[in-house]
Amino acid sequence: MAEAGIARLADPDVEARLARLDDLLEGLQATPGPTTRSATEAVVLLTEVYGEALARIMDRADGQLAERLADDELLGHLLVLHDIHPEPPERRAARAVERLRPAVRERGGDVEWAGVEGQVGRVRLKAGGGGCGSGCGGGTTELSDAVQEAVLAAAPELTAVESLAIPSDRQAAPAFVPLATLTHRGDR
Repeated sequence: MAEAGIARLADPDVEARLARLDDLLEGLQATPGPTTRSATEAVVLLTEVYGEALARIMDRADGQLAERLADDELLGHLLVLHDIHPEPPERRAARAVERLRPAVRERGGDVEWAGVEGQVGRVRLKAGGGGCGSGCGGGTTELSDAVQEAVLAAAPELTAVESLAIPSDRQAAPAFVPLATLTHRGDR
């Protein structure tokens, strides 16, 4: 909880600052020279020191506090960045898939976590149906991309995310063809 008088950044403000930081770092990398090397080294050293401070906080946190810290989106990303997240990558990836599941189901599809093989996360996907196929914005490619992005954001230690098809529970019923149409060829 924030102390009175201490302003906190809202998530969109944090995201805007991270985007600006990315832009600045890209600009630095595009400009060769000793000043660029010094600035880049300063960022790396500052990141390492802050990472060590965060690791010390996690060392002193009890299980419940560590869990609450890891559940915060920004802190969770920092814990992953510094390789000190208390949860294994597989559990974080599974939670990311479960968070996506209601939105996917609203669109007539489904997504399930299928585990990790090596460094590859696996999910089972069924694209949104409703008779509109992939043209309704619920196509397999879009869904697969969204799931991959969410899983890799939660567990960047994974090298890839493989999508497997969920077999449809509803198999198409065989078309009913009246016997009379088979025995009477064209005479009506």
